[in-house]
Amino acid sequence: MNIHEYQGKAVLKQYGVTVPQGEVAFSVDEAVRIAEKLGGRAVVKAQIHAGGRGKAGGVKVAKNLDEVRTYAEQILGMTLVTHQTGPEGKVVKRLLIEELSDIKKEYYVGVVVDRSTGRVVMMASEEGGTEIEEVAAKTPEKIFKEVIDPAVGLLTFQARRLALAINIPRELVNQAVKFMMGLYQAFVDKDCSIAEINPLVVTGDGKVVALDAKLNFDSNALFRHKDVLELRDLDEEDPKEIEASKYDLSYIALDGNIGCMVNGAGLAMATMDTIKYFGGMPANFLDVGGGATTEKVTAAFKIILSDPNVKGILVNIFGGIMKCDVIAEGVIAAAKEVGLDKPLVVRLEGTNVELGKRKLNESGLDIVAADSLADAAEKIVGLVK
Repeated sequence: MNIHEYQGKAVLKQYGVTVPQGEVAFSVDEAVRIAEKLGGRAVVKAQIHAGGRGKAGGVKVAKNLDEVRTYAEQILGMTLVTHQTGPEGKVVKRLLIEELSDIKKEYYVGVVVDRSTGRVVMMASEEGGTEIEEVAAKTPEKIFKEVIDPAVGLLTFQARRLALAINIPRELVNQAVKFMMGLYQAFVDKDCSIAEINPLVVTGDGKVVALDAKLNFDSNALFRHKDVLELRDLDEEDPKEIEASKYDLSYIALDGNIGCMVNGAGLAMATMDTIKYFGGMPANFLDVGGGATTEKVTAAFKIILSDPNVKGILVNIFGGIMKCDVIAEGVIAAAKEVGLDKPLVVRLEGTNVELGKRKLNESGLDIVAADSLADAAEKIVGLVK
């Protein structure tokens, strides 16, 4: 789960991380009132769940209240297109109005989980303010890492080593260490999947400050964090993905036109790859899980069909815990309820497969049966084309 920058800064502030003074605004007048409290000069920042806002015109420095009003009017309601939003962009519905910072130098600090080692890693670089992926590709030697032992957490000497490696001024190293320790603790306590500060800045008055903050959370751990769950902004999420979460379905919208309903994440990935292999484009990733009911399958089917780009559907089920006849019942129920008028290819294998196939054959629906994944993918691609 993602949250906005201003929300991330509020979380980090609880852990002693220094952030600029600022407030969120939902209207132009509110933006002006906040800027007035900050002395009339402020940074006006679009709040969307994506990076690259500055390059897209979503971050402006206002030198007086008139400029704050002008920039707030420009940014609120605009569709911001960045390298992370995709071509459709995101509509800006809230702004962060923040005090100006006297920036002397920009750095990068991030905390992630390294899947290869199964450890949390803190990364830091002197190249702040740019995409860390770009730094990693062109000058990887400028990224320094500390692998953290989960039994003891981030140790002071590790944070100090990072601060010195990225050339934080020596008189501010202790501040930087405190900053990093707080960032790591927030990451662990809140079950984050990423905590990224880009840029971390050193200011003219000798402070180490998080000028930006990106926190993502492990959705599987949200049951432990009601306070984090309250920060969720449904306006920033795909309505289909929101609906899928109500039924505990793993759904991610994609750009293609072939809807996929599969059980098991690995099989779902293989299904999408096979569709691509035969020249098609998957419209979604959808894992109905191992113990889906007819109701769950019906909901999954309806979510797929709610995407106007979907021109055909491929159902690929390997029945272990999931029974093929339950899938068949769900497909039949959903198809009848929505009045399916698009090509549908179904491939079933496993528990109760013959019963499932018989139910599909006797349903009266126009369903194309497939014997293998390759056969199913080739058939749905051909039908859609």
